[in-house]
Amino acid sequence: MSLIPPAPASDDVKEYESELCSIDHCYHAFDALYCALVSSATPISPSFPDDKYPLFVTWKTQRPGRSSRLRGCIGNFEPQSLHEGLAEYALISAFRDHRFRKVERSELPTLECCVSLLTDFEDAESYLDWTIGVHGIQISFPHPSTLKSAASATPSPLSSSYYLPRLSSRQSFSATYLPEVMPEQGWDRIEAIDSAIEKAGWNGSITEDIRRSIKLRRYQSRQCSVTWDDFVEWRKERGQPVQI
Repeated sequence: MSLIPPAPASDDVKEYESELCSIDHCYHAFDALYCALVSSATPISPSFPDDKYPLFVTWKTQRPGRSSRLRGCIGNFEPQSLHEGLAEYALISAFRDHRFRKVERSELPTLECCVSLLTDFEDAESYLDWTIGVHGIQISFPHPSTLKSAASATPSPLSSSYYLPRLSSRQSFSATYLPEVMPEQGWDRIEAIDSAIEKAGWNGSITEDIRRSIKLRRYQSRQCSVTWDDFVEWRKERGQPVQI
């Protein structure tokens, strides 16, 4: 039996999303980070069901008058226990996202926490078989040196190099983008795919042969987010004032 229920066929999608992913999930993730950075803090036990879902925890830095800036985002496509998984990936995304330095205690008042529970995984028929604003994408592709015509195709203008690099020991590549990333960046599907190829670690020319070699899984997500101020109020309501 699948651990991931399908999205409802009814029009009441908002209610479904609220039931599936709630602000309590975000508070639990925020609490894990807070307690890791403030050793004297007492963790608050989660009150939501300990279901299992693939999940991502995203940290953003709030900037007054400007859009939030990504501070860390890591998750797992294998179903995770929400009680342990949210706490674990809250710390992994805060401390072990190689793109950023570790989140520090002084940054807590600037943070926003977003939880994404992933659903509706499907194998796409091609690298273009998905919808912006609906689907996230998970791509994998072989090393382009294994493609017969990779070197002869026209390089993408988005590529950082016009030449194929030397063959490395890495024979395959993979990357993912959550559904909200493409609309936030204003990408079309080709731009998103090319960016994902580069994110996967390929820094040579991006050819149509490479794109066609991609195996793509599309998925959807249910999200919630909370700010630091929301979290502070949540802890106070539970008799656990925040210390900074």
